[in-house]
Amino acid sequence: MTGRPSGTSIRPPRDAPVPPLAAADRLWEHALLHLLMSSMLQSYWMRTALAENDELSAPLDGDTHADVCIVGGGFTGLWTAIALKESDPGLDVVVLEARHCGSGASGANAGYMVPYWSHIAVFEALAGLDEALRLCHAAANASEEILAFAERNGIDPEAQRNGAVWGSTCTAQTGHWDEALSRLDELQLHPFTPLDPDEIAARTGVSGFIDGVLEHNGVTIMPGKLVRGLRTAALSLGVRVYENTPMTRLGRERKPLAHTATGTVSAENIVLALYAWSLNIPELKDSLAAIRSDGLITEPQPERIEAVGWTNGPAIMTSHHFTEACRTTRDGRVLFNKPGGGQVFAGRVDASLNTTSRRSEFMRNRLRHYYPSLGAAPVAAHWTGSIDRTRIGLPMFGQLPGQARTFYGFGYSGRGIVPAYIGGQILTDLVLHGGREWQHCPLRRVPGHHFPPEPVKYFGGALVRRAIERADRLDHEQTSHDAVTRSLLKLKPGHWSRQK
Repeated sequence: MTGRPSGTSIRPPRDAPVPPLAAADRLWEHALLHLLMSSMLQSYWMRTALAENDELSAPLDGDTHADVCIVGGGFTGLWTAIALKESDPGLDVVVLEARHCGSGASGANAGYMVPYWSHIAVFEALAGLDEALRLCHAAANASEEILAFAERNGIDPEAQRNGAVWGSTCTAQTGHWDEALSRLDELQLHPFTPLDPDEIAARTGVSGFIDGVLEHNGVTIMPGKLVRGLRTAALSLGVRVYENTPMTRLGRERKPLAHTATGTVSAENIVLALYAWSLNIPELKDSLAAIRSDGLITEPQPERIEAVGWTNGPAIMTSHHFTEACRTTRDGRVLFNKPGGGQVFAGRVDASLNTTSRRSEFMRNRLRHYYPSLGAAPVAAHWTGSIDRTRIGLPMFGQLPGQARTFYGFGYSGRGIVPAYIGGQILTDLVLHGGREWQHCPLRRVPGHHFPPEPVKYFGGALVRRAIERADRLDHEQTSHDAVTRSLLKLKPGHWSRQK
């Protein structure tokens, strides 16, 4: 047995340790990293947010200790840090962020804050009716709690409380909300209003939908401004934030230890808020898969939006297997986004970030399909990010197996703003109280072998992805699925908006 501590490598180990840098060298290195981050391609949201405030915290310099070390400066990590400090202001909380806060999925998502009512039957099957209702009510309240926090802290997330329409564009994909609506009616809960094609057209200006439902509590925001505002709020509470500081190895000593290239953080507790980078943790990698999702946003066109009748109208989400979604922004832009652009092999998430979308013309054509005039507007930006997907399409929070003081949260399936807020509360409860308050929550789940190992996951996922695309095409052609497509569809992960 050697003296080198055991742990999980996040990057390939080096043959020799990195020599310590002089203070002047560290300042130069930080300035260079800041320049590189400012020049690297980001999502439209993050480019805009960083243009208003591109302040970065200095990287970790040396060894330190904390009560809680949070790895990841996105929504999950920052909400957890804030909840911990609000629960116990005396806690010493450190956040390690590999790039800048929000540079991962939090700053690249589509900005939907959607409650969990459509999943009530799944929650009830997992944890019983009481816990299902508790989680659904918590998610329904989360949007207003997030916006209230933003207002108290001077954050303007450009919120639009216009609701969200979830609709079908072919007969084969109708009725996927029926089970949820039936159960909610039994419980005398009515978060949805059924809509016919004319009602959808009147609210959104788009024709071609067969039916749908309006989710009244749907809110859209500018996620880049929210996540950067959470960073500022965390700093004001005394959280120590180190940006440009990726964890290189997770130590498995009696007290967990986060190794970085420039120092270590020993902590009483570690929270892994890594999103798709959770693939690099051995205990978690078989519980998730990562796929690419693409976004495209136009230049402002408020006059055209008004002309089609969509001003202050709801966001739109289709019942495709790979959901297509459109929304407006407060300054009159139109966003189109769609997952399914490809898989991430093993833990190589970085390769899918900070790149323009390979499907930009495809997305523009899909936007034109729904809104011919709006799709003709100049494109301001398009980008690709990674979605961390669990087998049943729900996030997972819990204690890392065999590690009493290390916790995790991941698996948002592309719409993590509301679940990440709830996840911050669950993780805070785990750290401070052993998880007693949220002990039976449906999102408290143990990782397992939910996906096959690589390379089967990657190549098998490619087959399933093509089957999903084929199924969407056949559905809209009103053609039955072939036997191969039907078999492969059985292997697709679940999704919050499709239970069948």
